[in-house]
Amino acid sequence: MRTIIEGMAEQLTTVPGVVGVMLGGSRARGEHDAGSDWDLGVYYRGRGDGLDLAALRALAGPGTEVAGPGGWGPWVNGGAWLRVDGVAVDWILRDLDRVERVWADCCEGRYEVGVQAGHPLGFWSPCYAGEVACGQVLADPTGELTRLKHLTAAYPEPLRTALTEAAWEAGFLLDLAAKGASRADTLYVSLCLSRAFGVLVQALHAHDRRWCLNEKGALAAADRLPTAPRDFGRRVRTLLAAPGGSPDDLAATVARARELTRETVTALDR
Repeated sequence: MRTIIEGMAEQLTTVPGVVGVMLGGSRARGEHDAGSDWDLGVYYRGRGDGLDLAALRALAGPGTEVAGPGGWGPWVNGGAWLRVDGVAVDWILRDLDRVERVWADCCEGRYEVGVQAGHPLGFWSPCYAGEVACGQVLADPTGELTRLKHLTAAYPEPLRTALTEAAWEAGFLLDLAAKGASRADTLYVSLCLSRAFGVLVQALHAHDRRWCLNEKGALAAADRLPTAPRDFGRRVRTLLAAPGGSPDDLAATVARARELTRETVTALDR
């Protein structure tokens, strides 16, 4: 299958507008299993005006929908879902100009969290740089992806500082959750908890100079980081699994979440 994927990547670079192709996801990180998808980042330049969608659709084959830039939302962008020999292969469009701008922001300690379907905690812009840093270059006729991968090899210290310091939001969210608990507003409390733990997960990754690419598997990965408090993952899972329905139960959950947050912030300050 690897040979087929490498051949597909080479074919993709013949499409006008495509700069290069990277393998991403669990297969790029060596964390895949037999049923894992093959995620191909298809990098193009500009807003997509020069990207030949007709050529992409011809390469995808009949019956496969190819979404152009913006077709899947402002951050995930576009692409296609294919089946090759019964295996899922995803094409994910990436605007290389935008990726480079995000990388420049990361180097200055700036980032965005955008609304994006499929990302319940939002799309954190450093993901773009992390995808390059963690991915494998499959086809790169101009050398641009290889150059950018070399640049992203070192985690930017200003980004580490910004994401670590942003852990303050977790405590603020728990203050809000406490108000929701007094009204037995389980949905609101649960959302605050999820967001608070998501912020802490991002901070833990950044503190240990690891890229957090999305929510999937992020808690388990954070739990393995040396900075994470003891039993961090188990405690988060317990709190999210049954926050409660009464004011007293919800208040108790928020109190335990506060304790875990304090421990995490203390660990991040070391």
